Amino acid sequence: QARLDLASALFASGKREEAIDQLLDLVRRDREWNEQAGRKQLVKFFEAIGLADPITVQARKRLSTILFS
Repeated sequence: QARLDLASALFASGKREEAIDQLLDLVRRDREWNEQAGRKQLVKFFEAIGLADPITVQARKRLSTILFS
């Protein structure tokens, strides 16, 4: 929960990449935690940033690697 909260605080303060890194680490550690809360929050961040933004594109690739490896 602390990592999810930290990611939200980082994102709110404009540290988007750091926030995404925290959530990717959360998903990597336990993708099913809290009904996939990490993945769901990532999707919200992607939508807020914009799906065509390079940060989103790169993070989605990293998420796919985690989910499908």
